[in-house]
Amino acid sequence: MKVAVMFSGGKDSTMALNYALSQGWDVETLISVKPKSTESFLYQYSTVEWTRLTSEALGIPVIHVKSEKIGPKEEADELEEVFKNLKVDAILMGGVGLQETQIRELKRVAQKFGIDIIVPYENLTSEELFDKTINSGFDIMMTDVATDGLGPEWLGKKLDKETAGEFKKLSKKFGFDVLGEGGYYNTFVVNGPKFKKKIEVISSRKIWDNKTSSGYLEIEEAKLVPK
Repeated sequence: MKVAVMFSGGKDSTMALNYALSQGWDVETLISVKPKSTESFLYQYSTVEWTRLTSEALGIPVIHVKSEKIGPKEEADELEEVFKNLKVDAILMGGVGLQETQIRELKRVAQKFGIDIIVPYENLTSEELFDKTINSGFDIMMTDVATDGLGPEWLGKKLDKETAGEFKKLSKKFGFDVLGEGGYYNTFVVNGPKFKKKIEVISSRKIWDNKTSSGYLEIEEAKLVPK
């Protein structure tokens, strides 16, 4: 089966990609969307532009789309031209399916061109997929946070077996989804079992808004290095 993957570079879309590869499916391309601001309804804002390095590290092409509109329908409609030119049977999305608006809107557009939307881990709970991801061998960096319990100290921090316990406790204490669905936080995967090279972040800065207690990591320079 020929597929594409909606790919932010974060842990959930990387898990979806890994699923496709584990099934022996032909991954034709990754699709990365950079929204105009953090106010996007459907897409991750921080670090998405760096999926060009992920693409090179994996040896899989990436299509970059700039989203200039705000609103679920409007943002999804911007993908029509991309979907129209795809020669795939399905498009994969990460997560466990809690992002209902995103799934609904992308399905609406994809169906115009006879393309299915697959959420491979929709039968798992957030906790189950979180544990599976932590044990996946990924090198996961926190890139934005927007919830009580996650302060600026988490930006740039690794989410791994050492920090997962503390992270789960914060999730329960402050009531945010441990997987991050709902926009509570996002990540960027800089290395993994399928990577031929790893991404090294050379310089970055934290953008923090005290009024909303939210912020994101802006990667200024990064490069691929041998594993």
